[in-house]
Order: sequence, then C-alpha cells, then structure tokens
Amino acid sequence: MTLFNDTDLFTSGTEGKKTYDYPDLGLMKLDAFIPKIEADKYYNTLLHNTPWHEYQMPMYDKIVTAPRMIAWYGEQEEAGESSLPWTPELLELRSKVEKETGLEFNAVLLNLYRNGSDSVAWHSDKEHKIGKNPSIASVTFGQTRPFRFRHKFNKDIEHLEIPLHHRTLLLMSGTTNTFWEHHIPKSAKEMLPRINLTFRQVKSV
Repeated sequence: MTLFNDTDLFTSGTEGKKTYDYPDLGLMKLDAFIPKIEADKYYNTLLHNTPWHEYQMPMYDKIVTAPRMIAWYGEQEEAGESSLPWTPELLELRSKVEKETGLEFNAVLLNLYRNGSDSVAWHSDKEHKIGKNPSIASVTFGQTRPFRFRHKFNKDIEHLEIPLHHRTLLLMSGTTNTFWEHHIPKSAKEMLPRINLTFRQVKSV
C-alpha cells in the first residue's frame, strides 16, 4: 500500500451545510466540518497508525475479499469483543460529531479505500445491531469520492450522487437506511487513499 503525506492534493467542499429534498431521505451534508490543519493531521494519523485489515464477505454464492480495508472501534459491551478500544483521535472526532449532530454514538467503523480499485457495492446497513431507521454520521478524510444513492422500491426517483470531500460530514437519518441503498463506485482514475469513519449507535444482541 502506497502512503501519501501531501494532503494539499485533497480538495475540500465549499457548499457549507446542505439538506436534500428526496422522498424517504434524511440526509445532511456539511463541507469543511473540521479545519484543514486538523483534518490533515487526523488523516495522516489514521492512515499510518490504524491496524487496517482485509475481511471476507459473502457475494452471491461465494465468499470474497472486500475491496477495501477496515477497523472497528467501540465499547465491547455493545460493539463486540472484536472491537478495538477508542483512541484519543477517535474520541476527539466522536465528540465533534456528537456536538454538531446532537446525537450519541458508541462505535465507529473505519474504511480505507486505498485507490480507485477499492469500492463498496450497493447496500443498506444491516439493522440487527443498529436498529430500524438509525442515524449514521460519516466523516471523510483524503481523496474525494462520489457517494451514490438509489431508492430501493421506487425506480422513478432519480439517483443522487454526492461528492464526499476531505473533511466532509454526512449524516444519514430517518428512513434513509430503510428506503435507500448507497455505494461508492470504482474509478479508473488514479486515486489517493480515502479514509471514511461511520459513527453508529450499536445495540448489544
């Protein structure tokens, strides 16, 4: 894996806070959520110090290696024994996200998209540990990637594509997870690493 230090290459969004008027969709995007100097520091710390690992996932009738790397953090009572303990940086970021959203989170999934070949397929998050209609707060560091949404049931509703920039916060809430799927496509263009943190409120099962 190639590591980059030049975060000046990363573009930041300029739209400020924005909501989206689509049926069954509760979505808020906030560009420049974290000052750039802080965001650059978080990016480099997370990229170099996180114990990233690949994982296996079912796809159709076989098991494949997911095209990205992950790390899972949270309180073991809710997030499970496989979760890692919170780091100072993740606690700082959780506090910032909770202050902005007015919500509480007890776990965070980190995804590392190493290059344009890494992606995530169309999906909605499984409800068995996060409940129905969860709120999920996503923070992006690094390369801008498009984040796409499609309605699960009404094919007449147009797809939505949102660019997630370095230091963008995205909050998915309400019935978004019930009625919409999302994904990040592969890209043939040369891409620098992107780190995405999704803060969740998980429940013990």
